[in-house]
Amino acid sequence: MRFPKKGEKDSILFNHQITISNIPAEAYEYTVNGKSAIEWVMEMERYQVSVDKDSGIRNDANDWAGGRYVFELVLLRVIGLSVETVKIVGTLPELKFE
Repeated sequence: MRFPKKGEKDSILFNHQITISNIPAEAYEYTVNGKSAIEWVMEMERYQVSVDKDSGIRNDANDWAGGRYVFELVLLRVIGLSVETVKIVGTLPELKFE
């Protein structure tokens, strides 16, 4: 998973066949520890395909749920969650301290 170009975050290249586009800018306003939730999941090592050099076992999160696990988690749920959270937070009244 990666962005098409640096600074171009309205699309994510999921793999050579799938590109997710029209990602609203608001989705990146929901941040966790200074980074958007979308970027956190995109960069997580556990979702990267790896092969253990000693055993030769291939670790690919997409092997679960018929090959759609990371796609559904990252691109459908996290993007949706981020947009909805930003909307909800935007409706909250301002908290004032005396």
